[in-house]
Amino acid sequence: MAKFYVVATPIGNMGDITLRAIETLKSVDLILCEDTRETKKILQKYNINTATMSYPSDDVVGKNSRQSNKFSKIFELLEEGKNLALVSDAGTPGISDPGAMLVSKIKEKFNCVRQDLTQEVQVIPIPGPSAVITALSASGLPIHEFTFLGFLPHKKGRETLFKEIAGAKRTMVFYESPHRILKTLESLVKFCSVENPKKVCIARELTKIYEEFKTGSPAEVLQYLIENPEKQRGEFTVIVS
Repeated sequence: MAKFYVVATPIGNMGDITLRAIETLKSVDLILCEDTRETKKILQKYNINTATMSYPSDDVVGKNSRQSNKFSKIFELLEEGKNLALVSDAGTPGISDPGAMLVSKIKEKFNCVRQDLTQEVQVIPIPGPSAVITALSASGLPIHEFTFLGFLPHKKGRETLFKEIAGAKRTMVFYESPHRILKTLESLVKFCSVENPKKVCIARELTKIYEEFKTGSPAEVLQYLIENPEKQRGEFTVIVS
């Protein structure tokens, strides 16, 4: 039975990779990467010499021959009994990440009962860093229940989603880029009423040198970033409670 490993890698600090992840990446026949250039940074650090290949980022079968050929190659290797590992640029593959689509296609092709396919592929998670869990654990906000929204839409449905966040009874968490963090906080100020106050925690540059958590009302956090423009850099995890 071929094995397909879903391997979590560091979100910033290289020391956060697990021993099991290193052993797995050394042992497989091929590592599938979101971006081979990013993955090779950590492979070089831990003397991992396994071959790499980028994986399809979209459902492109029949649309893009080069990407479609990558699907075919991955399926072919698994049919040959090769063991593969999937990694993202940072964190756990599949969490707001195109790797989720690849795992789904492998499950669909190899793990369904089909008369014309006798081989099954074992999909094995190798757990580790995840920005959403890392941020929640140190936020100090209620996290016994939470809803993860991934990356918010840029335009369509964005206002509706902020209304939903403002009215939610459980903690809401999502990712945001430095280019939209101020607009996001402005929307939270707009929709979070005095009758329904919210606390916001922004977690920035998690596990890196400039890691920072800032908690307050939406207006307070927005004002903090406006007064400290250098704090607007990096990737953000936003928690609303």
